[in-house]
Amino acid sequence: MKVVHVNAEAQRNACLARLCAEVYGQDAGLTPLVVFTGTCSVFFPQEAARLFAAVDGNGKPLALALLVLDEEGEGMTVTHACAFDQPDAQQRLIRELTLKAPLRVEVDNAEKEAFYQQSGIKRWFGGVGGKRIGLGARHPAKSVGELAPTLSLDEALILRRFKHDPKAFEEAKLAFLKGLNDFPHVL
Repeated sequence: MKVVHVNAEAQRNACLARLCAEVYGQDAGLTPLVVFTGTCSVFFPQEAARLFAAVDGNGKPLALALLVLDEEGEGMTVTHACAFDQPDAQQRLIRELTLKAPLRVEVDNAEKEAFYQQSGIKRWFGGVGGKRIGLGARHPAKSVGELAPTLSLDEALILRRFKHDPKAFEEAKLAFLKGLNDFPHVL
């Protein structure tokens, strides 16, 4: 398995569409489209997010992970991740990323915390609302008080735009569907 930064726009958008679809499923309403649209139109142009894939020896995508910068530009939070045919591929991808990036994760249950601990996230802190925050070895923060907030999308603003601009909604929907249809078999 090899980790690749998915940087070419067409491949990146296709992989992001697939990641959103995998993470949210078919019963998620507009959430996958909103995250896709905001990430493509805000985070990627500002270089505030990176998309990584774990690929096999032939370049076939096995897992995807979206990392979003914090407000200080010091750490990157795993906001979305999934695996395809091999359930352990996501864990291997996260493990590789912990070796290379200042990773942060936020979880809301013991099962997810255990998953990330096995993926190489070893430092844990209590967060707001019972969440747990895990940091990889390369993350510079020494305490929860040193953590800058992760950048976030204004999802309500994107939804309002969709509501008041049917053309923008249609364009976003077509871009998302194109991404799903163009998901690469090889990266």
